[in-house]
Amino acid sequence: MPKPFKSALAQLQSKGRLAMAVAAFGVLLAGCAETQLAVHGVKRLGTTTQPTQVGNYKIGNPYEIAGQWYYPAVDYEYSETGIASWYGPKFHGKKTANGEIFDQYEVSAAHRTLPLPSIVRVTNLENGKSIKVRVNDRGPFAHGRIIDMSRRAAQLLGFERKGTAKVLVEVVEAESRQIAAIAQGKAAPAVTVAEQSTVSAAPRDVVETVRLDDGPITDSGEPTTSKIKLTSPSSNAPVSADPLEGVVEEAALVEVEPVTASSIYVQAGAFSIYDNALNLRNRLYDLAPSKIEPIDIKGTTFYRVRLGPLETVPEADILLERVIATGQNGAKVIVECANGGSASAGC
Repeated sequence: MPKPFKSALAQLQSKGRLAMAVAAFGVLLAGCAETQLAVHGVKRLGTTTQPTQVGNYKIGNPYEIAGQWYYPAVDYEYSETGIASWYGPKFHGKKTANGEIFDQYEVSAAHRTLPLPSIVRVTNLENGKSIKVRVNDRGPFAHGRIIDMSRRAAQLLGFERKGTAKVLVEVVEAESRQIAAIAQGKAAPAVTVAEQSTVSAAPRDVVETVRLDDGPITDSGEPTTSKIKLTSPSSNAPVSADPLEGVVEEAALVEVEPVTASSIYVQAGAFSIYDNALNLRNRLYDLAPSKIEPIDIKGTTFYRVRLGPLETVPEADILLERVIATGQNGAKVIVECANGGSASAGC
């Protein structure tokens, strides 16, 4: 056989083997891709609620942000209304306060005082949607917000585009104990006597001592007649919400319950002595209509000073800043049902 022909044949055989190798490698890659797709499919379609991360168990010491002190503690009776916000792209891929990696595509949340991790049920009081959420980060530290949801959680609750929502946040005790145990590597969660005492001793509302000023003191508990028009910021454009890219955890179960009307108030403080509440109400007389509302907490009556009602979150933000400027650093925004009182099971 002539040498040129043998050489050509050898080259052809070599190319054939190369082609077969490339084809085999392609099949292998396709198999890997299918495996990855299957794993992603489980994440997207699975019904398990087991989190992909748990992180370290953390309660933490008291801390101060912008003049406001926060006291982290175990509190399985925690229930609070207020305004929720959400966070996403700027924090995606960064560490949370308990060492997890924040993923905006997963359902999670940040809270200022609950143990990390905890499980809470968040109910949107505007549309009745509610989901269980894993709290794994600290925040929000903007005045007037009680919880920061991941972007995906905000989507599921229906307020991603709006940016904020009136919500009820409640600790789910059994699941919070369970996830705390997992994070601590224990068979059952341990709550120390000191932690339990901290919870029992700490009222859920802000209790402050104020200076007794001269003012229009009355014995009536009715709202004042002051009428101050609050002007919201000129720009009230909705938050930009581009479509999410990447794997989205679909395991969260969204429940929907009927809702009734609710209103936004600024709570300036709460006191065990009625005269102190009356004095604070008179100090804030010119800011907005106000009222004193009693509530029983574990056998003790507290008198809450509330200003409102307010139509929008921006109005509440403006009034809150004005109240804080008077020295009431513990003032907060709350949501009250139409029949009076804070929502305890949704409005």
